[in-house]
Formats: sequence, C-alpha cells, structure tokens
Amino acid sequence: MNPNDPNQKDDTPLDATLAEARSIPSVRVKELAERDRRRMLNHFLALDQDDRLLRFGSVLPDEIITTYVQKIDFAHDTVFGVYNSKFKLVGVGHLAFAARDERPDLSVATTKDKVAEFGVSVSASARGLGVGSKLFERAAIHCRNADVDTLYMHCLSSNQTMMHIAKKAGMQIQRDYGEADAYLQIPPASPGSMLKEAVEEQVASLDYALKANTRAATKWLGKLPGLKDN
Repeated sequence: MNPNDPNQKDDTPLDATLAEARSIPSVRVKELAERDRRRMLNHFLALDQDDRLLRFGSVLPDEIITTYVQKIDFAHDTVFGVYNSKFKLVGVGHLAFAARDERPDLSVATTKDKVAEFGVSVSASARGLGVGSKLFERAAIHCRNADVDTLYMHCLSSNQTMMHIAKKAGMQIQRDYGEADAYLQIPPASPGSMLKEAVEEQVASLDYALKANTRAATKWLGKLPGLKDN
C-alpha cells in the first residue's frame, strides 16, 4: 500500500481492526512486594467461606489467614496481583518455590533444582474477567524464565475454576479422594519469553502507578472544603 496514493484504499477489514483492539488484555498482572502486604490481607479476609475453602482447601479463620500473609517471603516466593480501577486488589496468585528434594512427590516430574506450586484467588467482584487465567499465565512464564520446568497446583476437585485453568493450560490432572493435583511441564526460557515478561511487568507497573496516583488524588480532593461527601 502506498500512503501517498489518494486513490488507494486501506483494505484492512474494520472488523479485524476492532478484533485486534479487543484482543489487547485489560487485566494487568503485577509482581507484588512488601508494600502490597496490607492489601493482600484485605483481599484474603474478604473471601467468604466457600472461596476460602476453594483457595486453601479448608475454611481458614481470620487469624490463620493473617499469619499466612505475614509469613509470605517476597524474597523467596513470587506473588502476583491484579488491581481494579479503584486500586483494590481483586486477584492474587502465590507462586511458592521449593527445592526438588523437599518435594519427593514431584521429583519424578523434573530434573531441575526446584519446583513451583501455584495458588490463586479472585474476588467475587472480578469473576468472569479472566483474572485467574491471567495470573496463571504470568506465573507460568515466570517459572519458565526462572529455569523451573514443573508448575504444580493442588486443589479440590470441586474447584471448577482451577480445573478449567488447568485443563486450558494442558496440565496433567490426577484426582484422589476429592482432591486434584495438576502438573504443567514448562519449556525452557527464550529471548521471546524473557522480553514478554519484562514488557508485561513494565506495563503493569505503569498501570499500578496510575491507579495509585488517581486514588491518592481522589482522597486528597475529598478533604478539600466543599468537596467532602455529605
């Protein structure tokens, strides 16, 4: 196509252009850090009994959930999160690493030095938006770039969301006594996978900063005389 020819039309179908625009993911997954710990706790405490059962395998009380969040080691594990437009954490994916020797049940699945286990939770307000799938995809590519070739998930067989994510990813699923173990073999890292993760994190960081600044500005404006909510 010659852009200088006024008689030549763009033959790109409009539907294809719109489809491409719609394919751009709106769910931004960001790696979380110490500063996000309080919002992580709020996210988990807001889960109802059914969601706590699906996430942790049992209905954990607030005290145990608080201890769990307080003990997360961001230097050892990797935690991902999704913030909504109101700067509220609506999805959390915890990627826990363990030495291969510490998980003999997984030792036959890998020859690498470590394996990874993934757990995910999504707030009721963010269901159906693909948050869980995006968190899983980010965890998988992070494992790939961290030289981990086996990603493991343990959940209740009744957890349809996790089962859907596992099947969609092509994970091998083993069911036993109402519980399920799923394993995903991950290919080696490549320049493309490294670049993809770096770009996704950069975009998510920009989105995070924008939402944080917008939230701060809204709170500041709310304190001005005449602008406070009645």
